[in-house]
Amino acid sequence: MIRAAGVGSGLDIEGLVTQLVAAERAPVENRLARQEVSLTQELSAFGQFKGALSAFQGSVKDLSELASFGSRTAFSSNPDAIDVSADASAIASNYDLEVSQLARAHSLASGAYGSPAEEVGTGTLTLRFGSTDYQPPEPGPESYNSFTPNPERGAVSITIDNTNNTLEGVRDALNEAGVSASIVNDGSGYRLLINAESTGVENSIEISVSDLGDGNDLDGAGLSAFAFSAGATNLEQTVAAQDALFTVNGLAISSATNTASEVIEGLEFTFNGLTDENSPVQIGIERDTESVKELIDGFITGFNSFVSTVNSLTGYNAATGVGGPLQGDFSARSAVGQIRQVLTNAVAGFDGPFTSLSEIGITTQSDGSLALDGERMDEVLASNFDDLVGLFAAVGFPSDAGVEYVASSDATAVGSYAVDIARLASRGQFTGTAIGFPLTIDANNDSFSVLIDGITSGDLALTQGSYDSGEALAAEIQSRINGDSALAAESLSVSVSVVGNQLQITSDRYGSASRVDITALDTNSAATLGLSIGAGIPGVDIGGTIGGVAALGSGQILRGGVGSPVEGLQLQVESGDLGPRGTVAFSQGIGYQLFALIDTMLDADGALDSRTDGLQGRVEDIEDQREVLDRRMEALEARYRSQFTALDTLLSQFQVTSDFLTQQLAALPKAGSLNNSN
Repeated sequence: MIRAAGVGSGLDIEGLVTQLVAAERAPVENRLARQEVSLTQELSAFGQFKGALSAFQGSVKDLSELASFGSRTAFSSNPDAIDVSADASAIASNYDLEVSQLARAHSLASGAYGSPAEEVGTGTLTLRFGSTDYQPPEPGPESYNSFTPNPERGAVSITIDNTNNTLEGVRDALNEAGVSASIVNDGSGYRLLINAESTGVENSIEISVSDLGDGNDLDGAGLSAFAFSAGATNLEQTVAAQDALFTVNGLAISSATNTASEVIEGLEFTFNGLTDENSPVQIGIERDTESVKELIDGFITGFNSFVSTVNSLTGYNAATGVGGPLQGDFSARSAVGQIRQVLTNAVAGFDGPFTSLSEIGITTQSDGSLALDGERMDEVLASNFDDLVGLFAAVGFPSDAGVEYVASSDATAVGSYAVDIARLASRGQFTGTAIGFPLTIDANNDSFSVLIDGITSGDLALTQGSYDSGEALAAEIQSRINGDSALAAESLSVSVSVVGNQLQITSDRYGSASRVDITALDTNSAATLGLSIGAGIPGVDIGGTIGGVAALGSGQILRGGVGSPVEGLQLQVESGDLGPRGTVAFSQGIGYQLFALIDTMLDADGALDSRTDGLQGRVEDIEDQREVLDRRMEALEARYRSQFTALDTLLSQFQVTSDFLTQQLAALPKAGSLNNSN
């Protein structure tokens, strides 16, 4: 039978049990709630602290990098004619430039065809790039005098067969091979327009044809209609290749393109048009002091924002009597203390005119924020711009001009280290035996293959003909090797020259991975070209010591030994004497130190994450305590309910007894009733 609590006695057992359990729960529940609020506030505060720390690190990042101090500002008085840009190596100066001719790309056009789908024959088109000595019919007389290959450009061979032997098929094959081609309808028919992708006289196009249709490579019928060489000029030259012609302070210079980046170190000129005669364009180069000042302003603003956040989280408000959620927290105090120490310490290892922020006008205020003395900063930027890099970034200062600082790592210790070179890096090279000129390349000595830096080329074919000089032969061989698709895919190239009537093929790469081997030759190549199948002399890596410790050499880069104070330090040495090469003073500037320090603080295994993990664990522990409390209250409620139920039963029994007694007492004769009956 189901009974409602208190039915028998009339007691409100449900209310009594609920109130007693609530009274027992309240102190513990309130204590856990207070703890949870406090811990949640701390977790939120640490989130804000880490966010402010990360934002400050962002303002430090660019100041910690060497490249930020190398920018230059370049301006042109007439950018519509000449535009200019500058990198870190540019020297502050002024120049007058005039442009009298813009560079143009070579362009050739075929005869007219009835439709783009018209068949044009089969065979092979071979394109070479170089300087063409050609006189067109207008003004005439037409003459194709010579072609000198550009050794920096590879030759291209295109097969035309039954799958692509139409005008549009040739167009597509040329485009796939990296040569710009299009079909133009000029009113007389459809003409193939072939354009050199690069401007300049040394990038004009020569096209020789192997015509399989009629076996005549020069007659203008079939595929030979696309020949443009000393043998046949069946294509029309529509635009002659030309260089850009300009002067710098009156000095005449030419450029294959309408940009010139190797005329003045650190500057790149872009020629957009011709200049007015006798009205040169003025070019000015200055140090980009404004961008550095902006970085320093951003650094100060970032730090002050961080300080403001930290003060609100860790400070005490005397007016309200309330402290911040991280007041007195050791992790927060430690992080701020470490950052302030970096800001106030002098930079070690930097032999410059100043080693602290205060010396360049950055001082600490009474509230802990930073302030900038603008006048002092302007003085520093004007007189000691190049010295700022050592104050903020990680940088090495070699005393030998032939030694260049490249990079470092967190493992590189601050200090001054002696540099000693035992071996300079070299390139792999193959040298043939002596040959004589003029020489003839024919079907018996025109093919070969090479292995460059571990990659084997395809079959290479030289242009047949007579070569009167070593320069022409070297240019042809270099062009063929550098044009090979397998080598180009790996960005491998060589330089070819004739020294003492001996062919020398030299890899453009330095170090032990550099090598040049001849892997295949034609029948008479050994006799004519002085080449033989075999390995050349491999290159070697640079060798030496940094700080007296054996360094690792890779090409021309010398790396500090692992586990040594110079671990991670990289120096590039291209040339110079063997033996002692001065010292390199390495320092870690304030920006670099701050960035690295904050990186450590924000690391997943860092002190701040450990602290927040601990707080999160305590929050989770409160949930566990609540579960324990719930179970204890359930047991207490069950006990109270059992006790009150027993009380209810007992009271109910008392009530029954009381009712019985009341009835019995009521049934007893009343006093005096016996006498009345008598």
